[in-house]
Amino acid sequence: MPPPSPVTLPGLPLVEITLRRSARTRRFSLRVSALDGRVTLSMPKRARVAEALDFARSHEDWLKKALARQVPVQSLDWGAVIPFEGRALTLTPGAGRLRVEGDRLLVPGEAAQLGARVAAWIKAQARDRLAQASDHYAGLLGRKPKRITLRDTRSRWGSCTHDGALMYSWRLVMAPPSVLAYVAAHECAHLVEMNHSSAFWEVVERLYPGWQTQRDWLRTQGQGLHAIRFES
Repeated sequence: MPPPSPVTLPGLPLVEITLRRSARTRRFSLRVSALDGRVTLSMPKRARVAEALDFARSHEDWLKKALARQVPVQSLDWGAVIPFEGRALTLTPGAGRLRVEGDRLLVPGEAAQLGARVAAWIKAQARDRLAQASDHYAGLLGRKPKRITLRDTRSRWGSCTHDGALMYSWRLVMAPPSVLAYVAAHECAHLVEMNHSSAFWEVVERLYPGWQTQRDWLRTQGQGLHAIRFES
């Protein structure tokens, strides 16, 4: 039975909680996504919804602190600042093609099309850079990706299928180039090790020594990339 949604918890604004039942879950647990702030409550398959909500209410203080740490959503308008390759670019009206000049991103057209135009430009830049990085790291392993696709994923920055297809979040191009390179190296390492064993991390280290710094950046700063909303 689906839970009431959103759920009002004492002392908090309206909070929508997704209940996730699982036969493997033995106890209740709460999780707030570091990427988009979504609240998920995992529960045993036969547990009652009322019990789940009582559990959430009993963890009000923890939930309040976790939600307070979320990066505020940023909508786009003229004068807004967005990251691109680790740089801060100010969205500025421009004529002709969309382009970077100094610390400004000059965007043609009206404000109503601003988000869509910027998103399309970012995706094109991301495709070029991720394709180049993937070909480079896969080539070091003597492999070639079957294909590369871009998505606006919330739960992961990249993935690799058993047949060698790579998927990336196009928002990676907003991060510093070294972070994008690490994710490409990470996913290409899966072309030879489809796991996260010690052997896999040895491949990652060989492809991108000192990768831990870039992984830590994503863990601490990646949420900010997902806070930017390109929709009108």
